[in-house]
Amino acid sequence: MPTYIYKVRNQSGELLSGVIDAPTPEAVAEQLFSKGYTPIKIEAGEKIKSSIYGGWQLFDRVKAEDLIVFSRQLATLVTSGISFLRSLDTLSEQTKSRRLRKIIEEVRKDIEGGSSFSAALSKFPRIFSPLYVSMIRVGEEGGVLDDILERLASLLEHEAATRARLKAATRYPTIVIVAITIAFFVLTTFVVPKFAVLYQSSKVALPLPTRVLIFINKAIRIYWPLLIAGVAGVVFAIRGYIKTPAGRWNWDKLKLRIPIIGSVVEKTVMSRFARIFSTLYRSGIPMLHTLDIVSGTLGNVIIARAVEVIKESVREGKGLAQPMASTMAFPPMVTQMVAVGEETGALDDMLTKVSDYYDLEVEYAIKNLSTTLEPILLLFLAGIILFLALGIFLPIWDMIHVMKR
Repeated sequence: MPTYIYKVRNQSGELLSGVIDAPTPEAVAEQLFSKGYTPIKIEAGEKIKSSIYGGWQLFDRVKAEDLIVFSRQLATLVTSGISFLRSLDTLSEQTKSRRLRKIIEEVRKDIEGGSSFSAALSKFPRIFSPLYVSMIRVGEEGGVLDDILERLASLLEHEAATRARLKAATRYPTIVIVAITIAFFVLTTFVVPKFAVLYQSSKVALPLPTRVLIFINKAIRIYWPLLIAGVAGVVFAIRGYIKTPAGRWNWDKLKLRIPIIGSVVEKTVMSRFARIFSTLYRSGIPMLHTLDIVSGTLGNVIIARAVEVIKESVREGKGLAQPMASTMAFPPMVTQMVAVGEETGALDDMLTKVSDYYDLEVEYAIKNLSTTLEPILLLFLAGIILFLALGIFLPIWDMIHVMKR
């Protein structure tokens, strides 16, 4: 639906402005008149999104830390009794992200024009997820916006901490792989050609590793545009395939089956499922809507499809534990804890305990990730170094034997 920017005067003659979604400018005018406003100017609002998402603003991303600080500070200001519009003004002045500042300003205009906070946030789905917007809507309806904002901040902090641990655990393997790739490229491009000239002047038969290195060098020198185009084509083809339903399913299935990494991915998804489910259920969001939000925020299609199956069973009046067990996507411990939670009426507490358990499992797995990957990396490095050494020095040894004869 199109977005329109408007300027109006209220019954006191005060000039106001804002943003509203409507099919036509006439529909915008009707909505404004129904609220007691006198429209002065109505124009298409495409400029808003272009000013926020376009141009150099694309490089000014709204980080998870920005949203955490925004949520925490807004909760504090709301609790302190400061007016909501004044709170947004304060946050707009304090935030370091230009993009988030622009969004806060637009959200403020929407609220000033009569829109709710959750509706104003929903216009920026790239920044505020369905989970965020749904919880804000519940906070508005229940009058507990400050509490909801605190829960959102805690949830975002938990997600950010998990991502930070994963990045720290994979930093060393990434550096090693990048370094050996650069070294291999430098050797085959600059070192191998000098030895190739020396080998050509001799009558020694070149061993297989040397012939392979010379072939790689010629391929890089002659066909480098085709190689770059081929690599780029493969990357884009894989990314395009992953965006398809079948491709995403196979990709998520592969991530769960990769040795070592798959266990970490599964435990992370289970922790996210339990944490988000618990937070939404405790916030008073209806069960079916909770399952809808959870399935869209897990980041894994296979588990999300299982949640959809559970949602259909819940719609038919069944419980959670039985359909969870039938999907075979959830570990027995999760289904057992959910069953206990349903029987005792403490489902949110049980889910929180599940999340805490998997958080510990994820932390332990991430700590051991580098240790587990280290032998594999050492074997990989040893193989590359051995191949390069054989390719370069075997002909020299053969030449020495020939000269001795």
